[in-house]
Amino acid sequence: MGGLIAGAVVARQGEVLLIRRARPVGSLVWSFPAGKVEPGESVTDAAAREALEETGVSVTPVVALGSRVHPVTGRRVVYVACRLLGGVARVASSREVTEAAWVPVGELGGYVPGGVYPPVRAYLDRALAR
Repeated sequence: MGGLIAGAVVARQGEVLLIRRARPVGSLVWSFPAGKVEPGESVTDAAAREALEETGVSVTPVVALGSRVHPVTGRRVVYVACRLLGGVARVASSREVTEAAWVPVGELGGYVPGGVYPPVRAYLDRALAR
């Protein structure tokens, strides 16, 4: 089970990037692009790498938003706000992802049944209010 997970929180114009997991864990079907932090890799670099590997978009990490033990997976996740640099969101790793989608922030509740981690929600509210 081990390993720290980095999640990329990528927002643009009222939407946030989500992936549909190829192998859902319980009720966790949709999530932010995320994956294991490799040995010697920073959490922020891992978040950017996972966004690219899973969705084909290039991002730059901005700031870590917080961490928690995920209520569904039981794994420690660090959420990293990332700025979109380029690329078109798509399924870049069919082994891990079955769909990549820009989801309106107002519809997140329908994708994330347990609710969005409060520091991530606060960041999205701030970032998308501009």
